[in-house]
This record gives sequence, structure tokens and C-alpha cells, in this order.
Amino acid sequence: MAIDGLELAKACAKAADEIQAEKIRVWDLRGLSNLTDFMIVCSGSSMPHLRAILRDIRGNVEEQHGNKPANAEGNADTRWVVLDYIDVMVHVMHEELRDFYGLEDLWADAKEVDWKA
Repeated sequence: MAIDGLELAKACAKAADEIQAEKIRVWDLRGLSNLTDFMIVCSGSSMPHLRAILRDIRGNVEEQHGNKPANAEGNADTRWVVLDYIDVMVHVMHEELRDFYGLEDLWADAKEVDWKA
């Protein structure tokens, strides 16, 4: 059963939260980006943690909603992975790279989504 972009974004964030991903943030990029409607950024503190976050986001979202990423770039060893669900892009980053690249600053105009509600 397909779900809309907002619900998919929330499902990805919740799956990341269940495996204790850190600093999970979801932004609504509609009207700001031609690439995607929603973006999630979360952090992991080690390679095994990054692998677990990726495994659980992919697995939980597919199991519960039937959605698979259309594409994925990177792997846990690169310390930054993007899961592309078309309407939703999930960035799973090692905390050091997240601080270095500052995606939050790049999308400062985007509205943050309350995914816990």
C-alpha cells in the first residue's frame, strides 16, 4: 500500500528513531527543491550503528508500507548514505560528517516537520 510523501518521511524518521539514530530532523522541501519533497537527516556514531540505521529504515518501511528506495548512494563505510524514495530523501550520516557538511544550514528556509506527532 503506497503512502504519500509526508507519511513516508515520518515512517523513515520513526524507523531511524527505533534504532536510536541521533539528531533526527525532517524538512518539508516542497516549493524549495526540484529533487524531492521531504528530506530526513539523522546521525550514527559508528559504522555498526550506521549499518543498523540503514537496515532498519529499509526493512521497516518496506515491511510496513511496501516502499523500497528507488536508489541508494554510498554505504556505511563512506559514512554518508542517501536513500532515495523519490518524494523522500533520507541522509544517514556519521556525526562528524554531518557537522562538517552542515545540511541544516543549506536548508535553513525549509519548514521542519514534527514527525513524532
